[in-house]
Amino acid sequence: MSIRRLPNSLINRIAAGEVVERPASALKELVENAIDAGASQINIRLEEGGLDLVQVSDNGSGMNRDDIALALERHATSKLPDEAIELVTTMGFRGEALPSIASVARLTIESRMAGEDGWSRVIDHGELVQEGPTAIPPGTKVRVEQLFAKVPARRKFLRTARSEYAACTDIVRRLAMARPDIGFTLEHQGRKAIAVQAGETGPERVAALTSRDLRGNSVGVDLQREQIRLTGVAGLPTYNRGVADHQFLFVNGRPVKDRLLVGAVRGAYAEMLARDRHPVVALFIDMPPEQVDVNVHPAKTEVRFREPAMIRGMIVSGLRKALDEGGFRAVQRPAESALGRWQSEPVMPDPQSSIFTAQGRTAVAQQPYPSSIRDDRSAFAGLDLDEDLAPLMGRAEEASGPVPDVGRYPLGIARGQVAKTYIVAEAADGLVIVDQHAAHERLVLERMRKAVEGGTVASQALLMAEVVELDENACDRLEARIAELSDFGLELERFGPTAMLVRATPAMLGSGDVRELVTDLADELGAYDQALSLKERVDHVASTMACHGSVRAGRVLSVAEMNALLREMEVTPHSGQCNHGRPTWVKLALDDVEKLFGRK
Repeated sequence: MSIRRLPNSLINRIAAGEVVERPASALKELVENAIDAGASQINIRLEEGGLDLVQVSDNGSGMNRDDIALALERHATSKLPDEAIELVTTMGFRGEALPSIASVARLTIESRMAGEDGWSRVIDHGELVQEGPTAIPPGTKVRVEQLFAKVPARRKFLRTARSEYAACTDIVRRLAMARPDIGFTLEHQGRKAIAVQAGETGPERVAALTSRDLRGNSVGVDLQREQIRLTGVAGLPTYNRGVADHQFLFVNGRPVKDRLLVGAVRGAYAEMLARDRHPVVALFIDMPPEQVDVNVHPAKTEVRFREPAMIRGMIVSGLRKALDEGGFRAVQRPAESALGRWQSEPVMPDPQSSIFTAQGRTAVAQQPYPSSIRDDRSAFAGLDLDEDLAPLMGRAEEASGPVPDVGRYPLGIARGQVAKTYIVAEAADGLVIVDQHAAHERLVLERMRKAVEGGTVASQALLMAEVVELDENACDRLEARIAELSDFGLELERFGPTAMLVRATPAMLGSGDVRELVTDLADELGAYDQALSLKERVDHVASTMACHGSVRAGRVLSVAEMNALLREMEVTPHSGQCNHGRPTWVKLALDDVEKLFGRK
């Protein structure tokens, strides 16, 4: 077959295949054009998820009649003043978006520059069908109707209107986060879905487009290295999501999806989140344009850094520093579903009822309930109240000194223990409930991390070395890490093909189940040994050890031990969440307590 030149109509459709994959792709190009035009307000309207209509209106600089005609030609752009393509600072510059969209849809452009008359042009799947003057405020309005209506092979690959609308919403949300100085509205089927005002701060815009709760459950990120600056908002580890759709990354004001950046975020939150949970973050990287290549992908959703290792290190250290400064903070309010389970009426049944249950045993009352259960024990046959009710009640000890001022301590003063698992403390502004195992697990992990960094992890020699039998692969993994595990105070030796000899354990773990500890470590190394860096593997090892050395649920603590735990939590970074990302404490505000009793 001889070589031939392709007709313009086919060239435009090929270009459209790169630029316009779905309504969200067209929407992205149009909104980016509005941003580059200097708009301070961008209004978007969709019908059927963008399948029937995508309309973008802005109050930017606008275009005259000649500009509109030129904008619909391929490779025509106002965004490259010279040939320095690598130094582009605008959102786009390829000059193919409008002609590509016009080749696969009905495109209407109306625009007016300040002080001039407005002009309109209509292109239907590549053919000029109408143009003429129009009355429009300064700025530009672009309508894209019936996308791929005459290209059925492309139309049938589009998803449902609901799916396409979700993709459009994600595009608008990310672009609006990137530019808090611009106001955005998004209307779908006549209903306003997004409305944010111009002039907001970055954290305000992020919270407005994700969840208002984020402002009270996040920390600010701000780190500068040479000419590169990292800013943004990082959700507390306990404020997380089941999917990674709330991670927003921006480079020089451009929303990007980059595996390097996503991996850095995951590394920064390592050992602070459960494996199936994801943090909520919005990170902004500002750097000289010559240090980043934005031309990797036609849609410019991917970038390539000149020094990727430094960027990854900045993200990890910037997030870790911000989270460290967050201290013992956790999500401050229990879930509404949990609050709804509180009883707002007496738990006891009606006085005429004759059934009372405690610890799974049922006693039959021989007469109506007396005013005080303990005043008349004969009312409950077959139930030992001292034995059966004591575990359900808070523990009390005789005071040995003046009662501490609860206002001095953020986590309050311990008042008792429930179910041998939860510490109940009184704070100045509410009731604090602490999961003693989860909290102590985090404290042990942070102590171990600090000791490892200082090279001061003490070992505790076993009176008799213990043999732990494992499969051969597990033994191989442990043997390969004997030197690293020794840094944690765990001394191992290979003892035949399928066994390890344990001579010492970390002193800070106390006496625990050595066999279970070594087995869990072998499993962790099997799951993560190849996928994680050395530092991340060390964190996993420390986390596993900390779990084995922490105070277990079911252990009775004295009031002094409870308060000691609370005080250490207040000065330990990340103590608001356990090593698996769950909260270590929750607070029930006094207002909520009063609501439960009908006082408010």
